Order: sequence, then C-alpha cells, then structure tokens
Amino acid sequence: MAQNRRVERVAASIRREISELLITGIKDERVGMGMVSVTTVEVAGDLQHCKVFVSIYGSEENRVQALDGLRSAAPYVKGELSRRLNMRRTPEVIFQLDRSLEKGTSVLGLLNQLGRQRQEKGEVPPGRDDLDA
Repeated sequence: MAQNRRVERVAASIRREISELLITGIKDERVGMGMVSVTTVEVAGDLQHCKVFVSIYGSEENRVQALDGLRSAAPYVKGELSRRLNMRRTPEVIFQLDRSLEKGTSVLGLLNQLGRQRQEKGEVPPGRDDLDA
C-alpha cells in the first residue's frame, strides 16, 4: 500500500514538473506548434519508466511534430526531473499522445446527432428526453 502511494506521489510530481517544463524549459519549436498539456502520468512500480500522456490541440500535422519534439526532448526532461526532484533513480520518460479527449468529443457528437435524428423522426418530442419518462 505504501508503495502505491509513493508511486502516485512520484507521478504527481513528474506531472507538475513536466507541465512547468512545457511552459518554460523545452525550447524545441516543434513542441510549440500545438497547445500541449499533460493529461496523465503513469509510473511503473519499480520507478524505471514513466509514460507521460499528452493532449495536443491543433492540426494532425502539428500534433505529430509536437510529439516528435517531445520525444526528442525526453533525455533533457529526464535530466531536469532528476535535478528538480532529487530522485536516486529517475525513470525513463516516454511521451504518448492521449486521444481520450478526441474520443469523448466524437462520442458526444454522435449522441447529439442521434438525438437530432430521433427528434426529426418524431420518436422524442422536442425538449423532452428519456429521463423524464
């Protein structure tokens, strides 16, 4: 149990520091091509690796370039984490694109479209949803 709390604390610290590095530390201009934010950090129980999930707002080309920039900056980020967090062993940093926000937006769009179609067919009176039934 204490191990889990430790891993969670390390993940929260890494998330905070990488978020700050995105603003002030990473100078790769590719990273600035999209609006990048850290959504989740998963740290392995042995603290050897951490996956940093990022959301990148912008065109698909900007996302690809920003992710390439982050991946090339990974050694710098690891060095900064080591210096800032004073860890005996700093995990390898692996950046991955988090598409959950895109998927959520897509699902909401489909639900809205389905609702409009049901109203057009007269299956649901306007202004009423199934929760009222």
